[in-house]
Amino acid sequence: MKLLSEPWPYSLGLVVLCALAGYVLGMIAGVFRKKSARRDAGSILTDANDEADRIKKHADLAVKAEQLSLRETFEKETQEVRQELRQHERRLSKREDDLDKKADLIGKKEKYIDNTERELSVRQKHLAGKELELEKLLQEEKEQLHRVSGLSHEEAGQLLMKRIEDEMQHECDALVNKLVERAKESADRKAREIVATAVQRCAVDHSSDMVVSTIDLPNDDMKGRIIGREGRNIRAFEKATGIDVIVDDTPSVIVVSGFDSVRRETARRAMEKLIQDGRIHPARIEEIVAKARKEIDGIIEETGKQTTLDVDVPGLPPKIVNLLGRLRYRTSYGQNVLNHSTEVAFLMGTMAAELGLDIRLAKRIGLLHDIGKAMDHEVEGGHAEIGADLARKLGEKPEIVNAILAHHEAAQPETLYAVLVQVADALSASRPGARRESLEKYIKRLERLEEVAKSFGGVENAFAIQAGREVRVIVKPDRVTDKNMSRLARDIATEIEQELTYPGQITVTVLRETRAVEYAR
Repeated sequence: MKLLSEPWPYSLGLVVLCALAGYVLGMIAGVFRKKSARRDAGSILTDANDEADRIKKHADLAVKAEQLSLRETFEKETQEVRQELRQHERRLSKREDDLDKKADLIGKKEKYIDNTERELSVRQKHLAGKELELEKLLQEEKEQLHRVSGLSHEEAGQLLMKRIEDEMQHECDALVNKLVERAKESADRKAREIVATAVQRCAVDHSSDMVVSTIDLPNDDMKGRIIGREGRNIRAFEKATGIDVIVDDTPSVIVVSGFDSVRRETARRAMEKLIQDGRIHPARIEEIVAKARKEIDGIIEETGKQTTLDVDVPGLPPKIVNLLGRLRYRTSYGQNVLNHSTEVAFLMGTMAAELGLDIRLAKRIGLLHDIGKAMDHEVEGGHAEIGADLARKLGEKPEIVNAILAHHEAAQPETLYAVLVQVADALSASRPGARRESLEKYIKRLERLEEVAKSFGGVENAFAIQAGREVRVIVKPDRVTDKNMSRLARDIATEIEQELTYPGQITVTVLRETRAVEYAR
């Protein structure tokens, strides 16, 4: 116990010494750390100050640049505003000068008008005095004439009115002739230009379409096979097609005849196929006819669609497209109706372009004007009425319906398109080689033309010449004067328009001749 307690003072001192030494070392380390922290803080502060100065300098430079840019923009805008203000000032100054000039001019005009009014007032008073003097002189002259002529006042008035009426009639006739000649020259010139332009731009085949329903046979033995035993083959063919087959003594030829051109074409195709096939019996006939009819239907549909594309008339109803295709097999006086309708459409389009009208509407009217001919064998009535009724039912425009009716004068033209379709139809139908007319009908038309001309008073004779394109009228010189010739020609032309139907136009030429004959003996 004593041995353990003896070293305690020594141990305690050692601990205190160690603690003191640790404290001193800590103090020394703290001092070094504070000095190092101060150095780091100073460095950081210096860097921060340098960075702040740099940022401040950049900010100052940016602010100065922004201020400089704003100042330049402001000065530029200010310069533009000043320039605009100077321009406005110049314009205002010019307007003020113009207004001053106009005011001066108005002042001069007002002075001129005032002077003119004063002169007119003076002249009016002078004329009033002259009128009084003239009335007095006329009254004195009338009284003197009454005394000299022995006529009463009423008789003199009637004589004077008759003389004035004759003079006025003479002047009116002369004026009418002059105006008519001037209007004709202008209208003819413009019409020739339009028609010539339309005809030049319309390149359509002008050859007549010959409708020949004859079929060549390889030999005469084929006729017997076509007829069949006791005629059963030919009866089956006629029943299937609705077309008559004519087998006569003409060598190697048979004829198919029918009123319906589509059926006739179907029968022709079917007969040619039967002849090529060689197997001719009722069952085969029905089969071939059905195939031919299907082919014709396809050709009709394709022809209608191609025609609308060629003429550039889109949006037609399918029924009208089909009827257009049927017109391929329809002729009028030897002229193919589809070609005629296409030509009329092109002519109308060209003339409409010259007149500033709707070209597509004009073409549509021209293409549809004879659409009734595709079904006039099936429906009662003229083709114009049939076509107009069909167009109305299919929702076509009223001007189209009116033009279809008016192209053969089934109605009065209500639009310029109706007049154009009449012109284009006449151009296409009356050109040389377009149509053929029977001799009997041709002679009757010429005779009727001469009769209409001879029905007027003072006409001695009339002659239709140039295939009915002109009528020469010879008048009696003692009954028709030179001044009345124009009126007579106009009256005859009006009567011809009302009484006759003809393609194109007819020229009426009135001839008056005065002869003085004497014999030397």
